Amino acid sequence: MMEERRVRQILSSPAITEVTFQGTKVWIDAVSEDGIMATVHLRGPGEERTEVAVADLEEVE
Repeated sequence: MMEERRVRQILSSPAITEVTFQGTKVWIDAVSEDGIMATVHLRGPGEERTEVAVADLEEVE
């Protein structure tokens, strides 16, 4: 379970951080102003974007 603060850190960092949504690797594109939702897209071909709850994202260690 990820927190808004960490999502914002990942977005502002030049480093690549692996993040998953329901076990699938995703890129984080943006986070909502209230920090509840994030816009993500799948890593790889087919860059369809979707909004998901920040709490449903997980950082791969």
